[in-house]
Amino acid sequence: MSSINKKVWAIGPLNSDTKGDKRKSNSRQHRCLEWLDKQAPKSVLYISFGTTTTMADEQIKELALGLEQSKQKFLWLLRDADKGDIFTEEVKRAPLPEGYVERVKEFGMVVRDWAPQVDILGHPSTGGFMSHCGWNSCLESITMGVPLLAWPMHSDQPRNAFLVTNILKVGLAVITWEQREQIVTSSTICEVVKMLMASREGEEIRRKVEEIGGAAHQAVKEGGVSCLELDTFIIHITR
Repeated sequence: MSSINKKVWAIGPLNSDTKGDKRKSNSRQHRCLEWLDKQAPKSVLYISFGTTTTMADEQIKELALGLEQSKQKFLWLLRDADKGDIFTEEVKRAPLPEGYVERVKEFGMVVRDWAPQVDILGHPSTGGFMSHCGWNSCLESITMGVPLLAWPMHSDQPRNAFLVTNILKVGLAVITWEQREQIVTSSTICEVVKMLMASREGEEIRRKVEEIGGAAHQAVKEGGVSCLELDTFIIHITR
């Protein structure tokens, strides 16, 4: 259906602003947030690929080794994809290299269950996000001022990753969409992680995403462009 001459309202972002100390009023804080509280500002890479992606065991091993070799602090949410059936038996957990959790305990944390992503991205210690680039994850990361390492898997993710890395320039590509059938090696992962978290290029990307994130927060405040658009939309539909 043609959209020519149809009114469009640009409203958003819609995710709540959790920067700051709002979460501390919750007495049942997730253990990963307690771990983040002990880390230096912008020092931790958060890794999560959403709830619709399961990596091959070989790829998980390469990712694990790449993170270990980088020596950068990381918080890895390692879950199998949601199956959409609460009655199925618990699926086999993705295997990690033997002794891995013990080896990385000084600088890394692996979480196997649900974790509060928006709170993690809004935490002062989070300095990067390795993501499948689902749209919600992209919005949450950018509005929190956190740069991305783009690793798209399917659906809209390749386009979102291109937007993040090539247009907005608020992230780096772990792998291109054309290389999606290949296993990403530990050395490649190590290199791109260090580039984002410990290089001048990474600092420039972080400066850019913080600028865009700040603009996004201004847009939804009273008098901001998104707020004005919403007011205009309400007036239109209530005429």
